[in-house]
Parts: sequence; structure tokens; C-alpha cells
Amino acid sequence: MDEAEIHIRALGARARAALPALSRAGRAVKDAALAAAARALRKTQAGLLEANAADLAAAKAQGMAASFVDRLTLTPDRIEGMAAGLEAIAALPDPVGRLLDTTARPNGLAIERVAVPIGVIGMIYESRPNVAADAGALCLKSGNAVILRGGSDSARSSAAIVAAMRVGLAEAGLPEDAVQAVGTPDRAAVAEMLRGAGGTVDLVIPRGGKGLVDLVRREARVPTLLHLDGNCHSYVHEAADLDKALAVIRNAKLRRTGICGATESILVDHAVAERFIPSLAGEFAGECELRGDPAAVALDGRIGAADESDWSTEYLDAVASVAVVGGLGEAIAWVNRHGSHHTDAILTEDSAAAERFLAEVDSAIVIHNASTQFADGGEFGMGAEIGIATGRLHARGPVGLEQLTTYKYRVRGNGQTRG
Repeated sequence: MDEAEIHIRALGARARAALPALSRAGRAVKDAALAAAARALRKTQAGLLEANAADLAAAKAQGMAASFVDRLTLTPDRIEGMAAGLEAIAALPDPVGRLLDTTARPNGLAIERVAVPIGVIGMIYESRPNVAADAGALCLKSGNAVILRGGSDSARSSAAIVAAMRVGLAEAGLPEDAVQAVGTPDRAAVAEMLRGAGGTVDLVIPRGGKGLVDLVRREARVPTLLHLDGNCHSYVHEAADLDKALAVIRNAKLRRTGICGATESILVDHAVAERFIPSLAGEFAGECELRGDPAAVALDGRIGAADESDWSTEYLDAVASVAVVGGLGEAIAWVNRHGSHHTDAILTEDSAAAERFLAEVDSAIVIHNASTQFADGGEFGMGAEIGIATGRLHARGPVGLEQLTTYKYRVRGNGQTRG
């Protein structure tokens, strides 16, 4: 066993040892830890920005794309957003101990199904240091211990955030090892986490690009909650309010191009393409490169030609694909074929068309007449999210507090025996 594997197993053992104290902690204690962590983030802002500046300098020296640098960047406003996010999570109801169902059996047994923590969660993420705060807070509030493995690009920033989280835990009298960061960039550490770290890790959540998710799919020996790439679509239906649609799509694409909820592909109904596509090209001119199918290119010379790979690409940059489709059914088929089952939207004033799109598009989040950038746990009232799950089992869509619990049955009797 090499040093990285030994390191991960030690983290797993310490995380597991922290679980009993977390399970005993009531809401007040967990909320106190989150409040203290928020204070620590604000108090250490200067150090956080210094650590982030070092990460940014290294990323720029390596020629990282502007969208990557944006995801990596911390600012005073973003640090305040992290701190406020911890306080928002503290304000949410405790998900642990929720009574999910009750059954009274004819033999007198009383059966309850109650929410309980999952256990030890391994979180693997890339570039975004704020994930350390979101994941740490959500796991703490839901009674789980977490091992955080961020990308090497954000190592300094993530370590500073985790240090603030651990200050909060200590102030509240909870074990600091409830939130830990992997201390080595060795890829063998990821492999060991995916193997379960000697039986100490119960669930792994990857949050990153297609390469990371493919690695997790191939090598995981423990359950996973996959966060796939966000090839999100916005479809302009024939009954769309075109001014509204243009404003929504501008926000969906350009508000922040480097997030998974950004629209990457724009579908336009053939019935409105001649009116909408020149407006779209004009709106995006100089700000976003458009790559279109032959029909879109023919309608406006500012649109470059797309190739087949564009239809399935998550750009995370100021680039979008544009295709003209022959109606609602073709749009639905297109999204289901080329999308990543993350978030897709229809822009229309036809409620029946909207309901069909919402029912038939096979994505974790489907939206009518709003920006795909609302694909976010905070916007869903969850306080924050640990990712957007695109699978079908256990959790789908934003993964917040409730999604980080499982359940058990409590059975109460009075001497019953089974015949």
C-alpha cells in the first residue's frame, strides 16, 4: 500500500470516528458550528484571498482558459456569499430524524421510517474552491462526515476554506475530523477513495468534467452520485414571446458561462427562425461565438458552421451551438439525444406545449420560460447544493440536505413473536 492509500485510509478512519458525535449532535449544535465557520471565513478573508491569488497565478501560468480562471477565482463578494450560504444552511430544518412514514400493523407493531445520515462521504471536485464550503456545510448539517478532494489547481484555496470549517466545528464542540481535506495531489488518493478506503467511505460524489465522471464510473467500488456535464438546452418554441425568449437565453448563456447550468445549445423552431435567429446573432455579437447548423448559418452570416461534436459539447465558455428544429417533437428528441440530462428549458406561451416538454424531456431539471441558470440548490431553496445529480437512483437534480440522508426503520412492539 503506497503513501496516498495510507493517507486516505487514515482520513476515512478519522471521519468514521467522528460519526457518533455527529449523530448525537442536535440541530442547535450543528447550527452553531455553521455560524462559527461563517465567522471564520469572514475573519480570514485576507488569508483566503492570498491563497487564492497563488492558485490563480499558477493557473494563468499554465495557460488555463478564462472560464476556468473564473470558476477558480475568489473575491470578497464570493467569500461573503460562501459565509452567507453557511448561515442559510443553518437556518434550514434539520433533515435528520424526519419521520417519513408510519405504519400500524394488525399485530400491534408500530413501524416508523426515519431519515438518517448516509455516513462518510467522499467529495471529489475540480477547480471551484467554494465547493469545499458548500459540501462541508451540507454534510455537517445532515450528520455526515466528509472527505474533500479538490483539484490541485484550487488546493491552497480549498485548504483555507476547510480550515475555517474546522474552526467552526471546534468552537461548537464537534470533532474537527467531520470535515477533512485530502492532503496529497497523488491520483492514487482518488483511486483509494473510489475503492472505499478500507470500508470507511460510504458514498462518493464527483463534481467536475466528463473525464472525472468517466473515471468514477470505471473505478468506483462504492455507491456514487454522479454530477455529469451540463450540456443544457434552451428551445424557442413557435409560440414563444421572442423578446422574452431572447432576454432569457442571454441570461442562460452569458450570466456565467463557466457553470454547469449555463445554456450551451439553443434550439429554434423553424416557424420563428427567420425572425429570431438574426436577433440572437445581433444580441450575442462580440460576446459569444455562435456555431450553427446549415439552416441557422443561412439565416445570419455571423453564425459559424457547427460540426457534429458541437451538439454534445459543454463549452463552459462564451460559445453556443444553434440548430433549427421542425417542431416540438423534434426538439424533445434532439434534447434527449444530445443533452446530458442536466437542465433543459422551453420558451413558449403555449401551456400545452410546455407541459409536453416538461413531461417528455428526460432531464433532472426541466424549465418553462426561465433561465437554465436557475439550476442551483440555493435557487431551489436548499441553501446550497453539493452538485446536480443526473442519475436516476436515490437523488436527482440539486443535491441538498434531504438528498444527503437515507433512512432506517424503527419498529416498536410489546412482546410480539412471529408464528
